[in-house]
Amino acid sequence: MSDQTALPPYLRGRFAPVPEEHSAADLTVRGALPPDLDGRYLRNGPNPPPGRYRGHRFTGPGMLHGIRLRDGRAEWYRNRWVLTRQLAGYPFIREDFTIDLAVTPANTHVIRHAGIVLALCEVGLPYWVSPSLETVGPYDFAGRLTTAMTAHPKEDPVTGELHLFGTGFTPPYLTYHRVTAEGLLLDSRPVDVPGPTMMHDFAITEHHVVWLDLPVVFDPALARRGALPYRWDEEYGARLGVMSRTPGSTDVRWYGIDPCYVFHVGNAYEDAHGHLVLDAVRYDDAGFQHTWSAIGGPSGQAGVREPGHSPARAVLHRWTLNPASGRVTESQLDDRAAEFPTHNDAFTGHPNRYLYTVSGDGITKHDLMRRTSHTYETPGSRYAGEAVFVPAAGGTDEDEGWLLSLVSNDDGEAGELLVLDAAELSVQAVVELPYPVPAGFHGSWLPEPVSRSWTNG
Repeated sequence: MSDQTALPPYLRGRFAPVPEEHSAADLTVRGALPPDLDGRYLRNGPNPPPGRYRGHRFTGPGMLHGIRLRDGRAEWYRNRWVLTRQLAGYPFIREDFTIDLAVTPANTHVIRHAGIVLALCEVGLPYWVSPSLETVGPYDFAGRLTTAMTAHPKEDPVTGELHLFGTGFTPPYLTYHRVTAEGLLLDSRPVDVPGPTMMHDFAITEHHVVWLDLPVVFDPALARRGALPYRWDEEYGARLGVMSRTPGSTDVRWYGIDPCYVFHVGNAYEDAHGHLVLDAVRYDDAGFQHTWSAIGGPSGQAGVREPGHSPARAVLHRWTLNPASGRVTESQLDDRAAEFPTHNDAFTGHPNRYLYTVSGDGITKHDLMRRTSHTYETPGSRYAGEAVFVPAAGGTDEDEGWLLSLVSNDDGEAGELLVLDAAELSVQAVVELPYPVPAGFHGSWLPEPVSRSWTNG
């Protein structure tokens, strides 16, 4: 491993940023890539340039990593910074706590909608990038998006619509947006909440939007000191909100729940009894505090690998909301530490049987019907990232397809793209990358054709 003593503790090991952009062609593949994997796997994550460390891993400028797969070959690997105004040195929070929407690290997720590839981070506008990972610029849906955009929009698999929201440190604290399958932002609605919270994710069902109004709140005092401006506040309370997807509706029915925090939702749906079911990774107070300190601040530590456990106990959890009684039931779905839940996107907003999560020892498949799980364990000092599901061509079963995951190393070795059979969690192929890849956040599989606007790469 290279000398990392000059790095903050939260940027060491598998989190160590890479100092340069690279391009490589004709990558080595161990095993056999499924021939119908024709597209690009893109993943985003924070990657501060050398010497520009801002005190928290969440604030590092975004870097995209991409691998092009076609005809059983790995044609290229590229990594590129997202060239935002934040990377150029501008602060995103003004003195009056409003946000300069064009100043964002764009470091959390990358998606494609209506042929446009967008790098996302919830504090500002998305940034448009080409399929070859070159930055085009901030994207505001032809001037219609006037708030920040969540890093976790939801695309309805039936209508093709993209549902998203924006949060703000000043009113309106929460705004809902709906984008057509063709990319036109049609619908923006302020949603009434008591104050500014770190709402990182949400959910949709066939007929509803599900909000998570939870006790991690914006603190102006922290912002004035230059720290990431959020803290746990038990007095704020915790609740889930259900809002109709009917155009124009802003009424929300709120359900109080036990205090917790959720970074990432697995899925939500309406069951046969009319209940709303939400599956997500749940943190209690201690778990959140441990994780928050581990990913930033002068004492932050990356955490030590412990088989079957993470430093903080974040577990897969279910809430079932009963509109008839107004009651909520809560249950833990698995006792494994978990994060980055994913599923077959064809089931977004509809009943699903399987979720895939990541923990310290690998990738876990959860059978939600049988309440069982099993794990593919990554060997040695290798750590799997979020597992993105890619359906098999012509597949009929929910788990018929593959999981793509970027693997990072604590020992400084080069990264890998891991391809697992999603049904059995068996290794189908490993694409050897020529350079290290730091652990990041979220990614997407972009099948061909890439878009109507771009043909390069």
